[in-house]
Amino acid sequence: MLLEGKKAIITGGTRGIGYAIAERFIEEGAAVTVFGSRQETADAAVEKLLADHPEAKVWGRTCNLAEMDEVVEAFTAAAEDMGGLDTVVNNAGISQSAPLLDYTAEDWKKVMDLNVTAVFNGSYAAAKLMEEAGHGGTITTTSSMVAKYGQPAGVGYPTSKFAVNGMVQSLCRELAPKGIRVNAVAPGITRTDMVAALPEKMIAPLIATIPLGRMGEPEDVANAFVYLASDMSSYVTGAVIPVDGAARA
Repeated sequence: MLLEGKKAIITGGTRGIGYAIAERFIEEGAAVTVFGSRQETADAAVEKLLADHPEAKVWGRTCNLAEMDEVVEAFTAAAEDMGGLDTVVNNAGISQSAPLLDYTAEDWKKVMDLNVTAVFNGSYAAAKLMEEAGHGGTITTTSSMVAKYGQPAGVGYPTSKFAVNGMVQSLCRELAPKGIRVNAVAPGITRTDMVAALPEKMIAPLIATIPLGRMGEPEDVANAFVYLASDMSSYVTGAVIPVDGAARA
């Protein structure tokens, strides 16, 4: 198994792509702590994961990811539960599609808090714990294809993901001497619950923009995270890996 014995934290791990990452990590032998927006959603995800994987080592936690002190405290407790920390996935995020002139300051702050500040906080807490433990590790963040191609409205979302890519490019250099690899995965159109609920007349034009002829599945994205958390990618850092079927926004 590719992640045998590794201990992982996954934010936004209770549904969609984050849940698929948690499940694939468990299948590859990792112990996992999933973070959700509420303790009840984290507990429900843990219950579901254990139902499908009874031997899994899995915990559920919550904290305000936009508050550094809370993140450090929660990540430290999660590492104590698991007996260490080898990899962190900064997956929690929020999308926003309002046109520019309908945007509010609150809309903008909400996107930046969860998509940028939370990623910084998670990366900080991860690096702190890994350095204190005296070993390296991996930090992988969910980016998006729109960081490169933009989108017709909701400027905060692609801006936040562009910021994530910049953070990866900087932190990979800073943390490499500590043995910590920093990467990102940039999904394209993926069959999450939100996308699956769209009517066929909206989905068909989306699929028409994808050269591979289908939208991605959460497992497609999760497999990239497995690779980046595993020793197979031991010489990969600073990468933003597209998982989008060559789609263009």
